[in-house]
Amino acid sequence: MAKTYERFEDLPVWQEAIRLVDGVYNLTESKEWKGSRSLRDQIERAALSVSNNIAEGFERGTTNELLAFLYIARGSAGEVRSMLCFLERRGGLHISNLKFQI
Repeated sequence: MAKTYERFEDLPVWQEAIRLVDGVYNLTESKEWKGSRSLRDQIERAALSVSNNIAEGFERGTTNELLAFLYIARGSAGEVRSMLCFLERRGGLHISNLKFQI
């Protein structure tokens, strides 16, 4: 029997998305950050978009809308992963732990 969730905060996927946001913010606030300010803003927004879209889809209350927002969240996760790959190539940052979470 499938588990029913009452709040988006209880969803394991949302909890992982919040861990991703924490990881991205830890990276962008670190001394090792080598990206521009605009790249920092973009990767932070994209990371936060993952958890926000999961939450918004859940709160819409229908399965179809939840699925649509999960696909949007997946796209945002891909955007974050792409930027992490770029940063790793450009600056030699070792961020495979963060990429693994995506």
